[in-house]
Amino acid sequence: MSDLSVVIVGGLHADARRATVARLLADVPGSVVLHHDLSTAPAGTVVRTVSDATGVLATGETPLVNDCACCALREDLVPELARLARGGTTPLAIVELWDSVEPKAMAEVIASGGLRLTGVITAVDPALLLPYLGNGDDLAERGLAAAATDQRTVADTFARQLEYAPVLAVAESPETDDEDRELLTQLHPTARRVLIGHGGGQGGEGRPAPRGVVGPMGVAMSSGFLESPESPESPESSEFSEFSKFSVPSEPSEPSTPFELFEPSESSAFRAPSGSAEPSVPSRGPASDPDGTPMPASRNPGPADIPRTPLAAAAFAGFDVEAAATAQHPAMALLPAEADAHGVSTLVWHRRRPFHPERLYAALEDLTCAAARSRGRFWLADKPDTLVHWDAAGGALCVEAAGPWLASLPDAAWELVPPVRRAAAALDWHPEHGDCCQHLVFTSPGLDCDGLERLLESCLLTDAEYAAGRDAWKRLPPVFDTFLEV
Repeated sequence: MSDLSVVIVGGLHADARRATVARLLADVPGSVVLHHDLSTAPAGTVVRTVSDATGVLATGETPLVNDCACCALREDLVPELARLARGGTTPLAIVELWDSVEPKAMAEVIASGGLRLTGVITAVDPALLLPYLGNGDDLAERGLAAAATDQRTVADTFARQLEYAPVLAVAESPETDDEDRELLTQLHPTARRVLIGHGGGQGGEGRPAPRGVVGPMGVAMSSGFLESPESPESPESSEFSEFSKFSVPSEPSEPSTPFELFEPSESSAFRAPSGSAEPSVPSRGPASDPDGTPMPASRNPGPADIPRTPLAAAAFAGFDVEAAATAQHPAMALLPAEADAHGVSTLVWHRRRPFHPERLYAALEDLTCAAARSRGRFWLADKPDTLVHWDAAGGALCVEAAGPWLASLPDAAWELVPPVRRAAAALDWHPEHGDCCQHLVFTSPGLDCDGLERLLESCLLTDAEYAAGRDAWKRLPPVFDTFLEV
């Protein structure tokens, strides 16, 4: 195979997604975009389109597989990418996902096909964050279902699209305000954000990473702020500016605002792909061979020839599928920290006493509706050995068993546990209960943190119930069995 790089661009915010794709096509000469339109699935087919910066190059159809449009996409995508790789003339294949397709499944399909996935980007319009997170409609009601059995909602689908991607392409609309931007920051604080132009990617800007930050997937971004490809390499041009324009700015940029640095622990689920590094890309000037000879027009550029725009750099930065999956696992997820700014708050609630199942069940509706987004892991007294996943958005809650707490495993079984899982458990380890704990995070504008904490505390075992011990806990009413499919 050639040196083809593949980047996934997804998200329910279709205008922002298209603007991101258009920007990438403009920034990476010779790149192409593959898009599978799942809206034609009711007719029995999925329509594939291959385009470049000049327009549509080819179209085709693939039949549904098991009445599932996403299954058809999986069957068709890897062969199409392999065809591009064999051609040897395409430096970057942009996989633009259809609205409700989630990047995790497609990233794993591409990686398993032996292709080089170098980036996953979710495109967002911050002004639409709250409306989408608050939308509990089924995808089927909106014509966005990927299969007849698709029971996902708009809110939970959007939340997973947002939180899986290490890079967010931010296409701000005129309605975007500071509260919207802060909500985006608190929902995915470790994401690398690239600000692009809205409406077809015309004249975008790049939101750089702060100096000294280690970004998602462990990729170090210590060079400060990303530069405009045409701007001179000087502190005045970009290093100390908050945004780096794709064109030469006519006036000096405003000084940057302070950033809160992200310092990952040794057990962070994010890590760089083996042997990966940020691409060595020139900041300006025509592409040329190592000896300085200008590259012939007939030869397509490789990663080293791509202009150093923030979005292009993100597309080639590297992506580790295993680390990304680890970062989404409820036992190891790197959840947001406490925050409070611009009317948006994140409450981190951490306790070392189990929930009384009946009292928690009675409070579920209030807890689910208390925040635009909540997630984490929790501990039920009647099932003390089971780690339970909490995932809520749009007024809907998903609760599911996520395997055992490590404290419940015999010593011999620890050899089978991945090191990153053991490291994550060590951070929560308690002499008596091991890693069993409550770790829930709630993020929302106007969050009533005090009231939420009181409600959560009321669901814990009382002192007398706690003192009764595990045998007594297990006799409590198993009201969560329906959720956990027990």
